[in-house]
Order: sequence, then C-alpha cells, then structure tokens
Amino acid sequence: MPLGTLDRDPPPFFRQGPSALSKLAVCSALALFLMVADARFKVMQPVRAFFGAVLYPVQWLALQPAALIAGGADYLATVNSAQSAKDEAQKRLGLQSARANQVEQLTIENERLRKLLDLRLRLKVNASAAQVIYDAADPYTRKVVIDKGMLNSIGLGSPVLDESGVLGQVTRVYPLVSEVTLITDRDHAIPVLNTRTGARGVAFGDTSTHADAMELRYMAANADVTVGDLLTTSGVDGVYPPGLPVARVEKVERRVDTMFARIYCVPLALVAGAHHVLVLEPLTSQITPRPVPDAPVPAANGKRQELK
Repeated sequence: MPLGTLDRDPPPFFRQGPSALSKLAVCSALALFLMVADARFKVMQPVRAFFGAVLYPVQWLALQPAALIAGGADYLATVNSAQSAKDEAQKRLGLQSARANQVEQLTIENERLRKLLDLRLRLKVNASAAQVIYDAADPYTRKVVIDKGMLNSIGLGSPVLDESGVLGQVTRVYPLVSEVTLITDRDHAIPVLNTRTGARGVAFGDTSTHADAMELRYMAANADVTVGDLLTTSGVDGVYPPGLPVARVEKVERRVDTMFARIYCVPLALVAGAHHVLVLEPLTSQITPRPVPDAPVPAANGKRQELK
C-alpha cells in the first residue's frame, strides 16, 4: 500500500478537545457571570434552596455524632450539678430543721418567761399589699405614691416596707391613693436599734453623700458603732413594729473637734426601685395612751394644789 494513501488523522481514542486554557477561560467567565447575576438578580437562589433541601438529610446525619457527644457531656454535667444541688439542699434542710426545732423551743421558753414575768404580749400588726404608681412631683423630696387610700383603710403614719426592709411612712392620705415619704428623705426620722450592741439611735435621711443614704445622728464620738452593723426599728416611737430591718452602717467618721460621730448608713429597702410594698397598721392604735396629768385646783389659802 503506498504511503500517500494512509490516513494521517489520529484515531478517535487519541483525539483531543479544546485546550486547558480555553476551558479555564470559559469556566471563569461563566463563574463570573453567575456571581454577578446572583448578586444583582438572585438567579441562583432557587438552585441554592433546592440543593440545601436535598443535602439537609446528609448534613443532619453528619452532625449527629457531634450532637450525641455534646448531649452526653451536657447530660453528665447536668447529673453532677443536680446531685451537688441535691446534697446542698439536704444539708440546708437539715440545718433548717435544726433551726426550726430551736425556734420552736425558744418560742415556748419565751411564752413561759413572759407569763412568769407577766409581760405584755407582742402587738399584732395588720397589713395590706399595695403597688407604687409613680414618684412624687417634688424633686427636692423623696416620696412615692401608692394605689391604696382611705377607701382601703390606709391610715396616716402607717409604716411601709418591701421585701428587704422599711421603705417609709404614709404622710398623706387621699381617697384612692396615698403618699409615702421614704426613709431617705431629709425630713424623715426613724428610731433604730443596733442589733450588735443594743444601742438606740435615730436615723435621718441624708443626701450629702449620695441620693439614697441615711445618717445615724446624735451618737457619741466614742460610741461602739462599726461598719456593717445592722440597724432595725426599735419600736419605741409607737409607729414601727420592733425588729424590722432599716439600714446597714457604711461609714463611720470620728473627729476630735466634735462630740458626735458622723455615721453614714445604706438603707436595705429598694428605695429607688420598689414596685410592690406592704402597708402596716400603725401601733398607735394598739398602745395604751399616755395618762393625762391631773389638772391643778385652787386651794383654800390661794395656792394651787394638784389632785392626788
């Protein structure tokens, strides 16, 4: 066979298509077109949503081992935390049971001692719940208005407290609302008792240090008062029941040139953010009034003589 008659083209098995550079250019142009079209016209959003829905079961199966491991670790941590909380609760329950038994025994002893000494029983105080509506309009006073008034049997001078301690005293009563002067008001005073030493004093509202503060005045410079002492109502004023928490001593200043110490206190009640309060009945209605002194009568000799 002559050489000129042979086919010089390669067989189909070795036939090559476009070059690699051409493929790269076409694919790059297509990718750029798709990115621009998706960024401007969101043309690939349906395709992306379709593939996301199709591949979701695969992703879910792939994440299950990690989820099981994390869930097992959380379960073990929760079990350990619950066991620790259970042990702590059992310890507290035991302590509370012991304290309850002690309180019951002390209550019985207190009743026996009162009967033995013929002391008067503690006064029972009636209370009613109320809600703070708004602050008073006067910016120079510390007062709030509650939603209970004369129609709810709120009396003038009734003590007001929240879940933390004494909040103030009712100083003005209207038919439907009442005005409460807070214990941090500069014109408010409350008799207090230092629970550590048993010393009595009078705490006044004070705004010299910060907005919500109090000052324990007329205490001697050498008085036994330290930072952290708890002040409660003494009950000697006939308004506040004894034993209600009022404030805690924050700072004590003793000066040589004055005979009184400057004692700054922080109120325990939420005087700046109270919403729900408890209004107590003042003790003046239950305390025996003071005896009226005998009126002097003229004597026969012209001198005044008192009745015996």
